[in-house]
Amino acid sequence: MHRSHSYALAAGTAVSAMLLLAACSGGSASPSASTAAPATASVDLSDVCPATVVVQTDWNPESDHGALYQLLGSGYTADIAKKTVTGDLVINGESTGVKIQIRSGGPAIGYQSVTQQMYTDTSITMGYVSTDEALQNSAKLPTKAVFAETDKSPQMIMWDPATYPDVTDIKSLGTALAKSGGVVRYFKGAAYMSYLQGAGYLPASVLDGSYDGTPAKFVSAGGKDAQQGFASAEPYIYENEVGAWKKPVKFQLIYDTGYQFYPESMSVRTADEEKLAPCLKKLIPVMQQADKDYFGDPTTANTAILDLVTKYNNGWVYDQATADFGAKQYKDLKLVANGPSGYLGEMDSSRVQKVIDLSTPIFTKGGTPPKSGLTPDDLFTNEYLDTTIKF
Repeated sequence: MHRSHSYALAAGTAVSAMLLLAACSGGSASPSASTAAPATASVDLSDVCPATVVVQTDWNPESDHGALYQLLGSGYTADIAKKTVTGDLVINGESTGVKIQIRSGGPAIGYQSVTQQMYTDTSITMGYVSTDEALQNSAKLPTKAVFAETDKSPQMIMWDPATYPDVTDIKSLGTALAKSGGVVRYFKGAAYMSYLQGAGYLPASVLDGSYDGTPAKFVSAGGKDAQQGFASAEPYIYENEVGAWKKPVKFQLIYDTGYQFYPESMSVRTADEEKLAPCLKKLIPVMQQADKDYFGDPTTANTAILDLVTKYNNGWVYDQATADFGAKQYKDLKLVANGPSGYLGEMDSSRVQKVIDLSTPIFTKGGTPPKSGLTPDDLFTNEYLDTTIKF
């Protein structure tokens, strides 16, 4: 997604002091902090992969991308102007013989989607592309997911439990808002909101697409209104860092309403898959292991993430407490989990088909119809995954 999964917020005592909060799916097993011997002990990628594997992310450095930064060796170099970082691509602390370059998204690429950027700059090896984004762009800018780094999206709708003590989920929230005259504020054009309306979770009368990324309207409504958000950040930020709020919020994941896309899946341009296949066969298991390692101990990657946030200095406010909260939320909410066959990174064909069925009418109505006759096999493959790597 052009980051429908992004946020930036500064702590403060008044709403006027806060910075931009910009717009930032199923197995049953959740991550373990086990330090069991890794499945990929030593790997040489130099014979099959590009000398530098370039990965385009959809936002600034954050713990949501922790598994990617887990691959970054300690002697990295940051390009402050371009908001990129380059270093040895490592696993278990050992170099794989190639470099990795991690490129920030969002403001660093003019808020283009990752898909658009991958087709604008073909030096990018792979990038974060969610299922619904891949579907929407399948006719003109096709991409194929090769690894689901995250199983469920942290995207959510949040509300004030003090104002709405009887609200337990998004559907009951819709009923309560219709009675109170409150609204759900969100970024206009979000596909999930069209789904929530069409599926009867939220009536059209409570939808407000004027969200601008800041907490001002949510705070000034005094709890009457609800808002989009991300479970990996806003619950902590609003309770601890938004000085004019500093109260808990309650939320439900969009995933739990049935809109179960895979977020930020590692993807390649479809036409490049065959050429990259030898690399992907060795690289993707390394990425699986890094995902497992990060959620076992996020310390090293989070240190790099926070260092880069400071170096880039672009207004993105992200601190240690928020990073730690995000990593913990991913485990507690099982946003990272084994796939249906019991291994990490697997995508489910029936789930992808459901996204196709739900989203095709939405995108067609919006003027970006997906490729005709599209099947799940066009959007993803599990071919390169190591089935022994699991949480």
